Amino acid sequence: MSKFKLKWKVFAFLLGFCALLLVVLWLFQTVFLTDMYKHIRRQELRQAVLMVEQEIDNPDIQTILLYLQAENDIIVTPAHDFAPPPRLSLPPDREMPARRSFIPEAITQTEDFILQDGSTISLTFFAMITPVDATVTTLQTQLQIITVIMILLSIILAVIISRRISKPIEVVNISAKLLARGNYDTQFNGRGFLEIKELSDTLNTAAVELSKVENLRRELMANVSHDLRTPLALIYSFAEMMQDFPDEITPGQVQTIMDETKRLTSLVNNMLDISQLDTKNIELRKSSYCLTESIKSTIDTTAELIKQDGYRIDFNSDEDIYVKADELKITRAFYNLLINAVNYSGADKHITVRQSVSEGYVKIEVIDNGDGIAPDDLPLIWDRYYKVEKKHKRPVTGTGLGLSIVKKIIEIHGGKYGAESGADKGSTFWFEIRVDEPGV
Repeated sequence: MSKFKLKWKVFAFLLGFCALLLVVLWLFQTVFLTDMYKHIRRQELRQAVLMVEQEIDNPDIQTILLYLQAENDIIVTPAHDFAPPPRLSLPPDREMPARRSFIPEAITQTEDFILQDGSTISLTFFAMITPVDATVTTLQTQLQIITVIMILLSIILAVIISRRISKPIEVVNISAKLLARGNYDTQFNGRGFLEIKELSDTLNTAAVELSKVENLRRELMANVSHDLRTPLALIYSFAEMMQDFPDEITPGQVQTIMDETKRLTSLVNNMLDISQLDTKNIELRKSSYCLTESIKSTIDTTAELIKQDGYRIDFNSDEDIYVKADELKITRAFYNLLINAVNYSGADKHITVRQSVSEGYVKIEVIDNGDGIAPDDLPLIWDRYYKVEKKHKRPVTGTGLGLSIVKKIIEIHGGKYGAESGADKGSTFWFEIRVDEPGV
């Protein structure tokens, strides 16, 4: 893992890029200047030959030759009149400097051209190569000045850019550290670049969600500790009474222990189920079965268990509907909705289950006539561990996992779910899944 800060990395990259540009500039303006100059002069000479070849019969050919001499410093003369430039000499008492030529360098090319009358003329093209030593010296002096200026400017530019890039990230990093310490009210205000702003928005959303998770965790601890403490206390007290007075054991005491044990088992099972559903790797054992018959069976079993308490459950359906789903899990989802309705059914203890079909989906509704749910609480009831604060008896106390389990099961089946309620208007919980159509 690198220990260098981002701003120093950006600074180094920009400075290195500037240095690379300077190296390339030095190479082309000094080392390769002479060779490039000679190559260009040869190209100009070839173009001059082509021009003369095209205009050789032009009466104004002399003007063209003068143009080549004036514009391109290329002299064209008859081959028999051409004489090479004289060799320059120094006085006898002077030594020639090392690596410096005093013989004028030039490019010559002789070509034969055929005139319209069939005769042939031989012309020599002469292009002087001007010594570039003075030019190189001038360029080197200029490059030295430019190098100093560019290095200073690149350092200033690199510092400014590196700070502009790293500063917003540093601000976000400071806020992220506060978030990591559990300060979920932290606000991320990264600016300067679109990516930084998007990151800040994402982290703000994450902070809100983490805050919700933390609140749910606290509610879970409070709910679970309450729902564990009460039945355990009852079980212990009755067990202690049975130990102290073995001859006075009553069926009611035994039933209380069994009920509280069943409640604890249900709590643990709910927590295990929601944990398993959260993994998203759960295997669905889908099969085609009659949903209507499954609903009836669940209602009959539940009604038998609660009829002594005066509860009544009605089921309305027009036809038997088949679905392709995991029967065990869909039954669990419906059972959770049904028990939820029993717990909050109100004084009349009347629950209605309704089945309907529309556009290839079967909809199961569970309706109670209880106190209903306030509009502010309605969007939150599907969150795990969330419980509406209601004045209900202890036997209906739970950990708020039932509806969350329903949500997960219906989602993995690709279905929909929802709730409709209002204060003192009762509640309607529903879910819908696709009907199993033959051939589909």
